[in-house]
Amino acid sequence: MWDEQYGGFYWMTNRQGKVLNDQKIAYGQSFAIYCLSEYTLATGDPRGLNYAQRVFDLLQIHAVDTHYGGYFEMFSRDWTLKGPGPGGGDRKTLDVHMHLMEAFTTLYEASQHPLHRRKLLEVIDLLSQRVMHPVYGTGLPQFWADWRVAPQIKFDVIWGWDRFAEGGIKPTADDNTSYGHNGEFGWLLLHALNVLQLPYDTYRAAFEKALSHALNYGVDWEYGGVFVEGSHSGTVYDREKEFWQQAELLIGFLDAYQITGNHDYWRAYETVHRFVLDKMVNPDVGEWWPLMTREGQPIWTHMGHSWKINYHTVRAVIQSIARLDRLLAQFT
Repeated sequence: MWDEQYGGFYWMTNRQGKVLNDQKIAYGQSFAIYCLSEYTLATGDPRGLNYAQRVFDLLQIHAVDTHYGGYFEMFSRDWTLKGPGPGGGDRKTLDVHMHLMEAFTTLYEASQHPLHRRKLLEVIDLLSQRVMHPVYGTGLPQFWADWRVAPQIKFDVIWGWDRFAEGGIKPTADDNTSYGHNGEFGWLLLHALNVLQLPYDTYRAAFEKALSHALNYGVDWEYGGVFVEGSHSGTVYDREKEFWQQAELLIGFLDAYQITGNHDYWRAYETVHRFVLDKMVNPDVGEWWPLMTREGQPIWTHMGHSWKINYHTVRAVIQSIARLDRLLAQFT
């Protein structure tokens, strides 16, 4: 999947290695940095870190917006910026910048390079000051290049089975936030601070606002689990239960409980935990249903699609076990 001519990883190949989509998408490049850095941390094989650093360098050359800050996201094979609108060349997103924070965290953990540390701190500042809502601390999905909030549209290249409104634009585009993204942002921020060896209080407000919003508005105390998304001020727009929001908030609520001591976060974790294990896990195959009704009946009955892999589900279980072990150690 590596492009020997222009550098970076193609968006998609088939199983035989034939390129199906040669675009360079910052979302995909971020996961290449993340997984290859983790590979080196796990195995000691320097090739992973070598390729991760090469992708990082390409992003600094081609994707950085030197005027407004942050990163452009959608490119042709030769790193030419894509066109506006559905092409995505005139937009920036919470999703990509959050995953760049995730990627740069693991890259810095593997390399300990000062430049990687500096770029990680830059993207954390950008997320906390530009991407998260200035009042509510919740994630805003899409922006124009100058960081004005943009209507949330569907791009030509998407991350799989995205559920979207007819016409490719959400009616609540300027007042819409994902409880899953807010929880994911919160715990990934804490992980970054751990790797950077910085105190939690450095970004405590950003962490607590994102997780408290998910706690106060995203948890379904009646049927269990967490909703998909809603307004910044609290109104829930989508009461269905999707797999990845549950996964990310299992981790986020455990972190919030451990950091704040607020028992409501433990109750929220328990509520999501029980919904996942009692209703969302399909015991016949050992995988999670991708989408369910509020009450816990499967809507989608296929068990996998192009972005439903172990990134969310397996990671959530592994990370939850690690946190539960730490909590148990405090009481034994």
